[in-house]
Amino acid sequence: MKELAKQFIGKECIVYTVTGSDGIVKGTIKDVADDGIIIERGDGIEAVNLEYVTRIREWPRNANGKKKAIFD
Repeated sequence: MKELAKQFIGKECIVYTVTGSDGIVKGTIKDVADDGIIIERGDGIEAVNLEYVTRIREWPRNANGKKKAIFD
């Protein structure tokens, strides 16, 4: 997962974790270390353990470059 997560450095992403229905972290991935990723959000920086990450998704954008709504 570490090598896969490195593809998203510098991109605005949605990170899904195994912690339930509220296990979504939205922000820009700044760094990927051995066991975790650093995500910059509007209100600060957050670290997420890679063992609990199930999916990383780049925020989808429309043809104009604006963020699309997410319905998961």
